Amino acid sequence: MGDAFETKRVETPRVGDRRAIMALLDLLGGRWTLRILWELRAGPLSSRALRSAAGDLSPTVLQARINDLRDGQIVELGPEGYGLTPLGDELLTAFRPLYVFADRWARAVTRPPDEA
Repeated sequence: MGDAFETKRVETPRVGDRRAIMALLDLLGGRWTLRILWELRAGPLSSRALRSAAGDLSPTVLQARINDLRDGQIVELGPEGYGLTPLGDELLTAFRPLYVFADRWARAVTRPPDEA
């Protein structure tokens, strides 16, 4: 069984292979991965700024997730820190409908205190 902090090798998807979605979901399913992507939505951040923005996750976990995302060509290290690649930007664009749905979902499942 793998350590929760270790970097996992990103499976290389093949064009036209139905398993490409599974490889992407596996990459995105790592603990803190989606939070890291969310924090990079406005632009590059240094490692320290990214840790702080993401709720002070440990440097070990941050580096493991960054390595996974770099292997998957979603994040890159530039002069201003870690930022999204063009593929990373495209991925966040694809998430926008999910963000809108999340608001509708939250309203639907949230009950006033007297109904709980």
